[in-house]
Amino acid sequence: MPCFIEQAVSLRRISRAFGPVPAVSRVSLEVARGEVVLLRGPNGAGKSTLLRIVATALSPTSGSGRVLGFDLLDGREEIRRRIELIGHRTRLYEDLTAIQNLRFAALLYGADPALAAAALEEVGLGSAARERVRGFSQGMRQRVALARAHLRSPELLLLDEPYAGLDRDAGELVDAMVTAARTEGRTVLLVTHDASRAGLASRVVVMRAGHLHGATPAAETAAVRA
Repeated sequence: MPCFIEQAVSLRRISRAFGPVPAVSRVSLEVARGEVVLLRGPNGAGKSTLLRIVATALSPTSGSGRVLGFDLLDGREEIRRRIELIGHRTRLYEDLTAIQNLRFAALLYGADPALAAAALEEVGLGSAARERVRGFSQGMRQRVALARAHLRSPELLLLDEPYAGLDRDAGELVDAMVTAARTEGRTVLLVTHDASRAGLASRVVVMRAGHLHGATPAAETAAVRA
């Protein structure tokens, strides 16, 4: 078991290539526990790839890193128990109902399955709890994924364009989740093109062509142009 650490994410010269094409190049990044970091940049900058590396969904081609005190390669299972990734793929089981998806996730990650119904109510899907996810729109799927994150209360929340496909009310649910995580001392790494969300973060990091280009305090984010 790791001892208490100040850094939730610590990456050292991380690179990831797909064939001859480098998606992430020698990235070093530190994210402190309890920090909300917003990662901005144009399409194809490598933001989603970097988030997937932190989530252990992808292995780096080179470099090293630790997440919540665990090694990116050797500690994958421990990392996955403590994080939640919400991205373009909601990772839901289509043949299960919404509440079955949440109860299964709860059993898998040590949360309380009895709270699944309340989590769905929280995201406005209480009436659809017993419907199969197969028939859900993308926005509804995103809401179920948000409910899963609400149920688990992960130490590290990774959000990859979480506002895509959501209406205004659902977008406000994402805002509330980020704010609650920060209040509770949990860590958030947020990828979004929505500059209006910069106020949620303590720091903005810009990524271009696979490289990081410095960090900006949230108060100065209006000057950041990805």
